[in-house]
Amino acid sequence: MNSIFDHGIQTGADTLSVAVRRVWRVRDGAPTLAEDMVADEVPVALVYNDISHAVMLTTPADLEDFALGFSLSEGILDSPGQCYGVEVEPAPDGITVAIEVAGSAFARLKDRRRSMAGRTGCGLCGVESLAQLRRSLPPLQAPPGIEAGAVAHALSAIADGQALTRRTGAAHAAAWCAPDGALLALREDVGRHNALDKLIGAMARGGLPANGGFLLLTSRVSMEMVQKAAMAGIGLLAGMSAPTLAAIEAAEDAGMTLLAFARGQGFVCYAHPAGIGLPV
Repeated sequence: MNSIFDHGIQTGADTLSVAVRRVWRVRDGAPTLAEDMVADEVPVALVYNDISHAVMLTTPADLEDFALGFSLSEGILDSPGQCYGVEVEPAPDGITVAIEVAGSAFARLKDRRRSMAGRTGCGLCGVESLAQLRRSLPPLQAPPGIEAGAVAHALSAIADGQALTRRTGAAHAAAWCAPDGALLALREDVGRHNALDKLIGAMARGGLPANGGFLLLTSRVSMEMVQKAAMAGIGLLAGMSAPTLAAIEAAEDAGMTLLAFARGQGFVCYAHPAGIGLPV
């Protein structure tokens, strides 16, 4: 099975966005002066064909992946080929990511533009009506041959790829795993939605098919995480923390196999158990 490096995708470990700060560590009442690494977080403006669409607070690494993944998971693009180019430029108050997209995608974007600043909190800030909360998702099916042991394999390997988390303790990770659990790609960010968007973008740029494995998240599983994964065509999602009811219902409707509380050798299957070899 090819690895993340065979596909030419970088984990981001060599472009970690961290800063060093002098801190006082207090242990058992005794203070010690030390240095600590903290994760960076900056405003990133996503600008489509010279029109600003959203400002996100994100870790300033893998921004080309982020731009493409966000565009795909939000339905702005129907396919990676509708993205003609991405330019990352420093700005006085953050970073501007200029994305050139096809005319049909841009026309659709203009029809449903909305403000999404601050989205890293609940993931739904800026949605203009309740009708926008539940998107129409493509029908999904988990790839055949994925067994419980593959999830355990991925869980045992994911920590080694979390360079930003090891240094700062402040990041979420999203990993794309082969059917046997081998990690093929991983992205980190202070925002769980951003980490997933970066991974989706990395998969698209590296040619990793969404029907060739499963998604592992270190975060809780919310409705929007399910929606983003579904828009990317991912049929099996495993989260290390808890799901929400809305996430479970979205997975059920889309045909996605949803696992949560994935830890050690175990997990809880909340939707479409056949996708992981369990009785229906």
